[in-house]
Amino acid sequence: METKPIIYIVATQCHPENEEKFNRWYNEIHIPMLLKFKGLTKVTRCEIVNESEGLPKYLAIYEFESQKAFEAFRTSPELNAAREEMSGTWQGKGFEVRWRVLYKPMKTWKR
Repeated sequence: METKPIIYIVATQCHPENEEKFNRWYNEIHIPMLLKFKGLTKVTRCEIVNESEGLPKYLAIYEFESQKAFEAFRTSPELNAAREEMSGTWQGKGFEVRWRVLYKPMKTWKR
């Protein structure tokens, strides 16, 4: 049976005064903690090019090896540790998650 990857996208907006702290934390602490989960194969962070009102500035695109891996991740010790650390660092302030969405790739083209 072939396993297909699952893409989980998280859109965030941080308060301008927290921009540097937020990006350093996300890149150096949050993502490395999440990547300890073996079924998470890749993470890409994106920043909006042309800011527009109502659109979140940042996207994190998480690629999991399968739907089953993503489901296991949701209750994993790695995610729980990352949530605990995030709660301690940010205490619910400084940034907000605007939305989260799960996609399954349909087709990939490569040159």
